[in-house]
Amino acid sequence: MPIKDRGKPGEGEKNVCVNRRARHEYFILASVEAGIALAGCEVKSIRQGNVNLQEAYAIVEEEEAYLLNMHVTPYEKSSHFVPDPTRKRKLLLHKSEIKRLMGRATEKGLTLVPLRVYIVRGKVKLEIALARGKGKRDRREEIAKRDAEREMRREAAGRQ
Repeated sequence: MPIKDRGKPGEGEKNVCVNRRARHEYFILASVEAGIALAGCEVKSIRQGNVNLQEAYAIVEEEEAYLLNMHVTPYEKSSHFVPDPTRKRKLLLHKSEIKRLMGRATEKGLTLVPLRVYIVRGKVKLEIALARGKGKRDRREEIAKRDAEREMRREAAGRQ
């Protein structure tokens, strides 16, 4: 279920929005790439970077996957159709991927969290992850480990 490594983000894809809080607050178990059903003015707004994933999450209901609470600021030059900025958006996944996610996401403590929105070959894509929430203790341990590694690198650089 992991997505294929396509190299660095600069090679053929452009990160539009990254949910940094997700990696801080959750253990990422698996991730998958999904398309999003969007209106034309939403695509233009996303290309400009007017998207926010902070409160967003995904659900699976009736064998369909949806993304909720992703805020897409309305495109300023749109004249006739302005959709709700936080509306429920359908995720475009294969049935097998949806069934796999549905089976795992029903386990206690697991949730579907969007990690980033990016553009590949002109298409808006979303990386969603199956994640388990970190406790306060886990986050503190991670911060302490990161600080220790930073200090070791600093000392090693000072010796050279």
